[in-house]
Amino acid sequence: MRRKLAHFIKAADGAAVPLSRTKQVHARLLLASPSISDDLRLRLLLLRSYAAGGDFTSAHHLLDGTPRPASALLYNAVIRAHARRLDLPAALALFASMRRSATPPDAHTFACVLRACADCSCPDTAKIVHGIASSSGISSHPVVSSALVSAYSKFLLVDSARHVFDGLHEPDLVLWNSMMSGYGYMKMWLEGLQLFSAMRRAGEEPDGYSMVSLVSSFCHHEALAFGQAVHGVCVKGGYDSGHHVRSTLVSMYFRCGCMESGQNLFGDLRDADLVTWSSLITGHLQTGKYDESFDLFRKMCYSGRRPDSILVASLLSACASTATISCSMEIHCYAVRLGVDKDIKVSCSLIDAYAKCGFAELGYLVFRQMAKKNSVMYNMVISNLGSHGFAMKAIEVHDEMVRDKLRPDSATFSALLAACCHSGLLDEGWKLFRRMRDEFHVVVEMEHYVYMVRLLATFNQLKEAYDLIQTMPMAPDCGVWGALLWGCCVHRDSSLGRVVAEKLSEFYPDKTAYKIMLSNLYASQEMWWDAEEIRAEMFKEGMHKNTGISWVGEVRK
Repeated sequence: MRRKLAHFIKAADGAAVPLSRTKQVHARLLLASPSISDDLRLRLLLLRSYAAGGDFTSAHHLLDGTPRPASALLYNAVIRAHARRLDLPAALALFASMRRSATPPDAHTFACVLRACADCSCPDTAKIVHGIASSSGISSHPVVSSALVSAYSKFLLVDSARHVFDGLHEPDLVLWNSMMSGYGYMKMWLEGLQLFSAMRRAGEEPDGYSMVSLVSSFCHHEALAFGQAVHGVCVKGGYDSGHHVRSTLVSMYFRCGCMESGQNLFGDLRDADLVTWSSLITGHLQTGKYDESFDLFRKMCYSGRRPDSILVASLLSACASTATISCSMEIHCYAVRLGVDKDIKVSCSLIDAYAKCGFAELGYLVFRQMAKKNSVMYNMVISNLGSHGFAMKAIEVHDEMVRDKLRPDSATFSALLAACCHSGLLDEGWKLFRRMRDEFHVVVEMEHYVYMVRLLATFNQLKEAYDLIQTMPMAPDCGVWGALLWGCCVHRDSSLGRVVAEKLSEFYPDKTAYKIMLSNLYASQEMWWDAEEIRAEMFKEGMHKNTGISWVGEVRK
C-alpha cells in the first residue's frame, strides 16, 4: 500500500492522474485507515486529481469533509481548477464560501480569482475583488499586486494597472514584466521604453519575458528604430536564444513594415518552433499577404509542425477577408483531421469565414454541431443568417437562444432587426422591437431606431416612422434621419423629404450625400427648379459627391 501511495504522490506531483486511478487510491486509503486521508498533503493531492479530472462533486465533498479550519491550499486548489475551466461563477461561489468560513482567503486565493476574471473578461468583477483585497489589507502583497496589474493590463485598463504598480515600494521582476505587458497589449511603446529604462535604473535585470513584453509594444514604422535597438539589446544580453523572444522579434518586424528583416531573422533559425512559425504566418496575415501566409502554413505542416487552434483560427480569418470558399473548406477539413474543429475559436472563425464567402448555411451547420454555445456565437449566427436573407431562420435561432437560458443583448436585437430590414418583415420587426423593451428590458439604442425607421419606410409608412423618431429618448442622429430620407426618396414624398433634409442640413451641413438624395427626389418629381437650386448651392460651397468605385479581385484557383 505504501509503495502504491508513493507512486500516486509522485505521479500527482508531475502530471494529471486518471480519474479512475484517483478513485482507486482514495478507496484503498479509506479502507486501510480513514485517518490517513487527514494528512494535508495527501488530501491536497487527491483534491487536485479530482478537480483536474473534472469530478468537482468529489472534490467539493473532500473539501467539505476536511476538519475545520481547512487549509487555504485546499480552497485554492478547487478555485484554481474552476478558473482553468473558465467557470468563473463556480470560482466566485467557492471564494464567497471561503470568506464566510473560518479560513480567510490568502494572497494566492485572490490571485486565482483575479486571473479567472481576466481570462473570462470580467473587469467589473475584478474591480470588486480588488476592493475586497484592499479592505483585507492584502492588495499590496506581491502575488496579488502582480495579478492585479496583469488583469488590468488584459482589460486594457493600463491607467488602473499603473496606479497599482506605482503604489508598490519595491516591485519585483514579475511585476515589472506584468506592467510592461500591459503597455505591450496597448502598443504603447514609448511608455514601455520609459518603464524599461526605469526598471534598469532600479537595478532590476530584465529577462526574456521583459523583452517579449517590450518588443510586443512596437507596432508601426515610427517605432522601427527603437525596435531594432531593443533587438540589439536582446542579442547583446543573449535573450534572443529563447523561442518566444525570437518569434516576438519576427512579429515586430512584420508589424513595423520591415518584411525583409523579419524574413531574414526567421531564415536564420535552424529549428523554428510552432510559436515562431505562427509569428511569421500571422505577420504575413497582418500585412495582407494572404497567399504567402497560406504557402507558409503548408510548409510548416510539411516540416512536421502541428498547428494549434489559434493559428488555424487566424488562417480562417484570412479566408474570411479574401472570401475564398475553397481555402475555407480546405482548412476546415484539416481542422477536423487535427481534432480542433470543435474548439470555440476555430468554430467561430469557421462560421464567420463561411458567411463572408457567401455560404451562411455552411456556417449554420458548424454552429449546430457545437456542443456548448454562448451568446457571442448566437449573435454571430443570427447576424450572418439575417444578412443572407434567412430572417425567419435567424428568429428561430433567437428563440433557441432564449430556450438555452441565454439572455439576448443589444447586439442580438440589432442583428434581428437588421435581418427583418433585409427581408422586409415588418410585423416580426415590430414584435421584436417591443419584446426587446418589454420582455428583455434591453435599452433601445440609436442603431435599433435606424433599423425600425428603415423598415417602416420600406413599407411607405413614412408618417409612422416620423412619429417614432419624435418619441426617441435621445436626439436622432444622421443614421435615423438618413433612413427616413431614403424612404422619402423611394416613395417620392417630396414634402416630408424637404423637412428631413432641413434637419440633416442643420445638424450635418457638410454631408453631401443627403443633398444629392434630396436633389434626386426633386428631379424624380420633375421639380427641376428645386433640384437645380440644391446643385447650385453645392457648387457654390465647393461640395461634390465622391466618385463610386467598383473592384473585382483576382480569380483564385
